Amino acid sequence: MTTFRGYERENGRIGVRNHVLIIPVDDLSNSASVGVGNLVKGTISVPHPYGRLQFGEDLDLTFKTLAGFGMNPNIHSAIVIGIEDNWANRIADQIAKTGKWVEAVSIEGKGDFKTIETASRMAKDMVQKSSEVHRKDFDVSNLVVSAKCGESDTTSGLASNPTVGVLFDMLVDQGATAIFGETSELTGAEGEIAKKIEDPKLREKFMKIFNDYQNEVTRHGADLFGSQPTQGNIKGGLTTIEEKAYGNIQKAGNRKIVDVLDYADPPTKKGLNYMNTSSAAAEAVTLFAAAGAVVHVFTTGQGNIVGNPIEPVIKLSANPKTVATMKEHIDLDVSGLLNFQYDLKEAGKRLYDLTLKTASGRLTSAEVLKHVEFSPTKLYISA
Repeated sequence: MTTFRGYERENGRIGVRNHVLIIPVDDLSNSASVGVGNLVKGTISVPHPYGRLQFGEDLDLTFKTLAGFGMNPNIHSAIVIGIEDNWANRIADQIAKTGKWVEAVSIEGKGDFKTIETASRMAKDMVQKSSEVHRKDFDVSNLVVSAKCGESDTTSGLASNPTVGVLFDMLVDQGATAIFGETSELTGAEGEIAKKIEDPKLREKFMKIFNDYQNEVTRHGADLFGSQPTQGNIKGGLTTIEEKAYGNIQKAGNRKIVDVLDYADPPTKKGLNYMNTSSAAAEAVTLFAAAGAVVHVFTTGQGNIVGNPIEPVIKLSANPKTVATMKEHIDLDVSGLLNFQYDLKEAGKRLYDLTLKTASGRLTSAEVLKHVEFSPTKLYISA
């Protein structure tokens, strides 16, 4: 299988979902956004606690994340709701560059009732228009797939993460785009990632991102070696951050890294991309979706249950206990790797097939269970 059935957008990008998105600019706009989502079937709202009195890079990242969600190929059209015109228009203008249908609505001078009515009428028309868009066959090279792990244990580094590595190699070899990150959880294995970057300038960029992350942690008197691995990781048999890191990087596979991206940067090069992200599950997946990833593969040992509003999250595990006790959350059981029922190549092929089925419309467990965690990354305090 080398094709999937997706949705072609105005800018030529290919999505695997067809959502109408309601975006609140700030925390005060959440109620109106959720109000529209409750009224109009086929819409998704993404309430969040940020926006007001942020400044500098922190505010820029919030705008970048919100606009990135609207620009994601999984979105058919979007409505931006804000207290003021200028901020709502700032996000809507970015989304409009993709050619999508986007509207901006402000609350000041109207109140929630009028805002919800206005936006709901727009959303109704958008949903009906989106229902006229049909899936078509596209080559795998059009896919942008991201990966992360959560609640890792010994089975993650031994089986499920290497399975993702095989998937990434298969996708890259077919011209697709693959993204991984989790900067803090590369600690101890950052040198291995640096070796995968042939361009000296990109290698230098990666090491600066990594070192800046470490320095920011220590500047606050904290120590990653005191908080990593997490209690859940330790319970699962991981004893050091280096051990966790070497298991983590298995997801990147064996291909060279073609680009190094900062928070929510959309990839411009096909192939394997590294992106700076937090290791917090919802934050990282949110950043990947904001960068334009359309499918996410998430490995878990002890049983992380994260999802995302717009990017379907495929969850796989090699821990037989987790697969049995949290069955409703696991899309792919690869525990057979640990008792030699099949080899790594076969596990990767199974994940590859499931990824294409998901891209063609199959719902993931996280989607069915309504896991829509949306968590923008905040860099520092507000004014």
